[in-house]
Amino acid sequence: MDPAPIRKPLPLTEPQQREATRLCVETGLTLLQHGAESALVENLTRRLALALGVERAEVALLANAVVVTTLGEGHCITSVRRNEDRGISMHMVTEVQRAVLATEGGELDAAGYRARFEAIRPFRYPRWITSVMIGLSCACFARLIGADWTSCGVSLVAAGVAMAVRLQLVRLHFNPMVNFFVTAFVATSIAGQGAIYQLGATPRVAMASCVLLLVPGFPLINSVSDMVKGYINTGLARGMYAVLLSTGACAGILLAMTVWKVWAWL
Repeated sequence: MDPAPIRKPLPLTEPQQREATRLCVETGLTLLQHGAESALVENLTRRLALALGVERAEVALLANAVVVTTLGEGHCITSVRRNEDRGISMHMVTEVQRAVLATEGGELDAAGYRARFEAIRPFRYPRWITSVMIGLSCACFARLIGADWTSCGVSLVAAGVAMAVRLQLVRLHFNPMVNFFVTAFVATSIAGQGAIYQLGATPRVAMASCVLLLVPGFPLINSVSDMVKGYINTGLARGMYAVLLSTGACAGILLAMTVWKVWAWL
């Protein structure tokens, strides 16, 4: 008995290809906006295009835009979306990746993928929980580098209040550099009171640890990862973004030390 012939999927019509292109560029944009590295963004976007029936897909990632071109049955369709930072969210990246895998596995068609994709929302912890946990983490860092318990308490309060201020500025859509500047000023000002009023034996440690929440670790890691994997433009852009954030934080720290005349790091 002869084996059953392999049935190839029907070629996409132009409207179907246009919808697939939209889905691909929106997927790549969402991944890029929420902190995914460039290699993952390009890989998932291409895989989604092939899973939706496109013959070939080309993806170009820029510092502030995503470009996707799909080819099929004589049609070449290109779509461009502007990239705006939405904050790091591995929950978004993971859920989008799961939706792409489900499409590859044949569980979702284009309409099903769009419905699942549009239902994905960033998971946010309550602001007070985030502020408390950030304060505890900075206090733990202070303890690890030799701070006494009083200085750990100062670091906890300074970092917790600073994180609450940072989240409020994010909610008000302030520029990230202004956000880091103000947050660093608040944290250093509160921790500086420990040095002024001699709260604890290690005020320097408290002042140093309370601003650790402003270290732009994720952009720096993504920057190096992108450049190592050949995405020089996006890697340089992310690296410069991390440098600008660090500059804003340093300016806030220096201003607070100047205002309160507490040069505890010197």
